[in-house]
Amino acid sequence: MIDIPNYGKITSKTVVFDLNGTLAVDGLVSNEIKELLKELGKTYKLVVLTADTYGTLEKEFKGLPIAVDRIKNEIEKLNAAEKYSPYIGIGNGNNDCLMLEKSELGILIIGEEGASTNALLKSDIVINNIKDAINLLLNEKRIIATLRK
Repeated sequence: MIDIPNYGKITSKTVVFDLNGTLAVDGLVSNEIKELLKELGKTYKLVVLTADTYGTLEKEFKGLPIAVDRIKNEIEKLNAAEKYSPYIGIGNGNNDCLMLEKSELGILIIGEEGASTNALLKSDIVINNIKDAINLLLNEKRIIATLRK
């Protein structure tokens, strides 16, 4: 649990990720990010929800402590994410808007592929890249410093 002064408590035990534009660039997840996910998986249950545009889902996460699920649209993504409520949502695109809005903590990744303005407006925190977002969750005092009022 993260207790944020004058903001509230975050009790999530699951992090729900989008794949493309969030964890991956052009369908590929770097080895550095895979190592960070292994570390994050010691604290949180990790889930990837994606339309799998590049068809790389199973290959990229083979052997990692991550549940994966293919979805077709924003509604399916939200329904899949809500199975893990309360959850932390991390995404960048229009099909992440509902997932981010309904999350206990929504983190938007700008990254190399950019981010949708709609997703930005549904997020609690905006981060430049996935490495920094994962490190934010590994160092929870950074979340407190960002969100306290």
